[in-house]
Order: sequence, then structure tokens, then C-alpha cells
Amino acid sequence: MLLWSLGPIFIKYLAGSLDSWTQNALRYSVAFLFWLPYLLLCIRKKRFDSQILRKAVAPSIANVLLQSCWAATFYYMNPAFAVLLTKTSVLWIVAFSLVLLPQERRLLKRKRLWLCLILCLTGVMGVMWAKEDFSASGSLFGIALALSAAFCWGLYTVSIRIAFRDTNSLLGFSIVSLYTSIGLWLAALCVGDIAACLHIGWRVWGLLILSAATSIAMAHVCYYAAIKRLGATIPALVILVQPFLVLLMSRLVFNEHLNILQLCFGIVLIS
Repeated sequence: MLLWSLGPIFIKYLAGSLDSWTQNALRYSVAFLFWLPYLLLCIRKKRFDSQILRKAVAPSIANVLLQSCWAATFYYMNPAFAVLLTKTSVLWIVAFSLVLLPQERRLLKRKRLWLCLILCLTGVMGVMWAKEDFSASGSLFGIALALSAAFCWGLYTVSIRIAFRDTNSLLGFSIVSLYTSIGLWLAALCVGDIAACLHIGWRVWGLLILSAATSIAMAHVCYYAAIKRLGATIPALVILVQPFLVLLMSRLVFNEHLNILQLCFGIVLIS
């Protein structure tokens, strides 16, 4: 949760130097290189199961879609508001978990789960309704991107749970980061401005590398490990606290403020 809270701040800051497609491709390539020595070590010591190459396909496709929507969201709105909207992912995670993961269906019998889902829906609708420029075209497109990212996040989380339940978390993400990097580079080649990375300074490169190492490479591995031990639903619920951490940082860096109604509905969403 702490590592992922840094991501939106970095993406928003780097948006002034790179388009979302190029930024995605570069950051994920760094994340792959970060864990590449471990992957090579596993191959050398014959701890590498070739079946993981097949298992990683579904999570990687979901991750490419997720990252494409996630990064683009911060080009249209401020971090805290965007992250609040993406927390609707918990609805999709619960839905996919109940359908695809029999071991989590026991949650259906708990009245508190249904109460929480109602509060989640109420909170997100209220956060959007309380936004002053909600009807602006840029805001509507940004909201659509955020909600799409939430849907893809649900797919990604549950696909991780299914694919890597018996796999080392580091090894699993090493392969996913490779596949995701390839997918994001293909997208960047088609619609991005890759040449822009030749004109950014060392300061931007430093921030890009730092963001990839923390909010991608280490954050995803922690998430994989948590899902493996706790299931798909509980880690997703813990990360609901993320918007408030992002708001604290965004207020310092971008002077972002949520109005009173948004804060109230945000608390309902997180609750």
C-alpha cells in the first residue's frame, strides 16, 4: 500500500515530460530489469518451471490493459481523485473472486460484505457527483479511464490468484513484467512518442527509475505475496486506504484539495 501510493505522484509528475504510453513502456522495462538477475539465477539453478511462461499470459494481458488505463488517468485528473475512483476495483475483485475462486464464496454468507459493497458504490457515486467540473469532457474521459482501470485491476488480481497460487512471487512477477513490457512497448511504438525519452534530463530519468523500482517492481511482488497468503479480497480491501496517503502527498506536490463532500463520500467508500 505504501509503495503503490508513490506511483500516482510519480506518474503525474512525469506526465509533463513523457506521454503515458512511453512512460508505461519505460517504467515497466526498468521493473523487469530490476528483477532480471533473480530470474536468471532461477534459470541457472534450475528452479524455473517452464509452465510459468503459460501461466503468466492471462495476468500479463490484464496488466497491459490495466497499466494503459491507469497511467493515462493521471493525465486528465489529479492523483487523489483518480485513485479514489479506481478503488471501485474492490467491487470487481469480489465479483470475480466469488465466481472464479470457490474458496472465497464463503464471504457470500456474510451480511457485512453486502453492506460494504453498498457503501462502496455510494461512496464512489458521491465522490464523482461532488466534483465541481464533473460534466467537463476531460473529467468525464478521465473518470471513464479510472473506472476502466478498476475493472482491469479486478481481472489482474484474480488472475494472479489463479495463476500463481503455488508459484514464487518474485518469479511470477519477473515473467509478468517481461510480458507486460513487451505489450506496452508495442503500444508505445504504435501510438506513443518514443523519441521524447531522448530529450529528458537525468533528473527525469532518476525519478522514472525510482518510481519503477518502488511502485512497480517491489509493490507488485509484495501484492503477489499477500494474495498468495491471504486470498484476493483482503489485500484489495487493505489497499483501499491508499487514496488518503496519495492525497497527503498530492497536496504537498500538486496542491490538490478535495472538497468537503468528496472527503465525506471518500470516507464512506473506504469504510
